Amino acid sequence: MNVQPEPTKTTCKELVREVTCEARLTSNMEVDSEANLVALPDDSQALKAMLRTLINERDQEKRRADVHEQLAEEQNRRANDLHVENLRLQLELERYRKWYYGPRADRLQSPGDLAQMLLTFAEEMDRKPVNPDDVPSRSEPAEELRRVKRRKGRRNLANFENLPVTTCVHELSEQERACPCCGIERKEIGTDQSWQVEYLPGHFERIHHLRKKYACPGCESNGNNPQMETAAKPETTIDKGMAGSGLLAYIVTSKFADYLPLYRLEDIFQRQGFEISRATQSVWCGDIADLAEPLYELMAERVRASHVVATDDTIMPMLSKGKTANARMWVYVGDDGYPYNVFDFTLNRGRDGPKYFLKDYRQVLLADAYGGYNGVVAGNEITRAGCWAHLRRKVIEAEKAAPEIAREAIELVRALYVVEKQARDLSVMARLELRQEESAPVLALLREKLLEWKEQLLPKHPMAEAVNYALGQWTELNVFCSDGAVAIDNNVSEREMKRVVLNRKNSLFVGNPRGGRTGAILASLTSTCRRHDIDPQLYLTQLLTNLSQVRKSELPNWLPDHWKRLQVARLPS
Repeated sequence: MNVQPEPTKTTCKELVREVTCEARLTSNMEVDSEANLVALPDDSQALKAMLRTLINERDQEKRRADVHEQLAEEQNRRANDLHVENLRLQLELERYRKWYYGPRADRLQSPGDLAQMLLTFAEEMDRKPVNPDDVPSRSEPAEELRRVKRRKGRRNLANFENLPVTTCVHELSEQERACPCCGIERKEIGTDQSWQVEYLPGHFERIHHLRKKYACPGCESNGNNPQMETAAKPETTIDKGMAGSGLLAYIVTSKFADYLPLYRLEDIFQRQGFEISRATQSVWCGDIADLAEPLYELMAERVRASHVVATDDTIMPMLSKGKTANARMWVYVGDDGYPYNVFDFTLNRGRDGPKYFLKDYRQVLLADAYGGYNGVVAGNEITRAGCWAHLRRKVIEAEKAAPEIAREAIELVRALYVVEKQARDLSVMARLELRQEESAPVLALLREKLLEWKEQLLPKHPMAEAVNYALGQWTELNVFCSDGAVAIDNNVSEREMKRVVLNRKNSLFVGNPRGGRTGAILASLTSTCRRHDIDPQLYLTQLLTNLSQVRKSELPNWLPDHWKRLQVARLPS
């Protein structure tokens, strides 16, 4: 057993000196290189007691220093958390301000971006040709300069020549024709003409159907069957209904193409001399949707045959007990081969809605980062493509938290859109080659930047959320660079969602699931008409007049794009 030797006086003095220096260092006191050992006692017990006291003081100082260090770290962490939370609240406030008061476009607010916009505007103005009549001469005074800049005469009106013409002839009366000098009647020597555009409000008409009956008088006089027969009348759109196809088409167009709620239509009809309650109009819309449902199912079937389907969703409130339920309205936009916009109504935002609609789909789904699509894509051989517009929006929303990062990221994203503008009119293969040549290097540089920014930013920093969004969706965001038919963003379906939101803002909610289904069917028809530049009033009038007699094999002829081709073919050459 090893026994530690008792420390000598010299050893104790050295230990006291060492502990004293360490204690002074711990307490941030200045240490004298020449420690004063003259005052130390010579008694070893006293030196040991002094040594124990100094050791305890040193340990206490260390503990206090550790506590202070922990408090400083905690304060630093809390300060960082408060800073990040402050940034988050500022960005949320800016987001709400933009929703209520700001522009809808996603643009940076930094001075550099504003200068770039002004430079672009100046370049566009410089490229425009100058009208010599708008350039004043040097001798013209200031008053004349202001007069020259005004526009004169009638402004050009689109399709003015296509309007029907009613000619009104204005003549002098017999008394006015007399010459004020000699009294002889003046002769007509010419005509001055001018044009005026007038609007005649819509009106209701009653169509009185008289169905004449016929019978054979000879058979009746012989006591036989008189063979009576009544002339047929055109089939009505709604069985035993009084509404004509034109009236029904006007209601559907106003509600689902012009976003007028039915209570406003009720007031408009009343001003025109005939009141139709909103409840009656709602029932008529449901009947029209039932009649058009086979055509709607055909459109949905063809959308599922598209190579690329763009989709998005939004809330569609539905009446329920207590408060409105957050039902959903989805849109599925087919590609150019199957150009139809099909809406679908579901009671919630679960994945079952798109999973059921896309149950037989096996190609490319262009959507945002909503996690519900993961269950739709998984195991179905569907390629999921991401949306660069969503990424750009997230970066711009976090701009004030990290303006330099936002500016650099948006510049790279803008470079991708410059390539897309160049490839807009190219074929699929040519567009893919251009993307791989010019967009792929930009994507590689952007990924390096994203990884670098992720290391710089705190995990809960607003810009870190945008960076993590990009890295988490990186595979989906790169699909457009491997498939020339895939768009760089999902704006085509988002535009349709904005129209649904406008209708929701005016109409507030749907009454029940049947009302949601009616809205989905009729919005699909009017949205597809808009896509093909078709007047929905004309299309729906002809559709409702003939649809009840159309065979199933003839149904494709009434798809909006087929109908438009047939109408163009009938026009005289």
